[in-house]
Amino acid sequence: MTTRTLRRARPLPRNAGFTLMEMIAVIVLLGIVIAIVGGNVMDIFGGGKWQAGTVAVEKLENAVNQYQMGTGKYPDSLQDLLKKEGMCPCAKEADLKDPFGHAYVYKKPGDAGRDFDLVFLGKDGKAGGEGQDKDYGSWEK
Repeated sequence: MTTRTLRRARPLPRNAGFTLMEMIAVIVLLGIVIAIVGGNVMDIFGGGKWQAGTVAVEKLENAVNQYQMGTGKYPDSLQDLLKKEGMCPCAKEADLKDPFGHAYVYKKPGDAGRDFDLVFLGKDGKAGGEGQDKDYGSWEK
């Protein structure tokens, strides 16, 4: 028969750990990485909100057309979509605000011979802009 010998685990040397300076350096580096990645992630979420605003313009456009089919005329304001006329209400109060909390712009008659225009003003809620502040109109499909 063979005998098995058990080995004892050797104790770690006293200097087998991280120094305070090494731990601080790692924490600082992690903070920098999180700040960089976190900023990019927030831009992605904001871009998603902008995209949701463009989709909501198309939904509101359909509500305006539904109102017109039910009443025979286009609404004078987006608030008219909330009234019970014809086949309506065609929209809910929450539908009249964009994902950033601003009201959509409704113009009747619209420009360039259109019956109406709906405009999403982007994150800043002001006309013009780039990126997430860019405007989107119902005619831009």
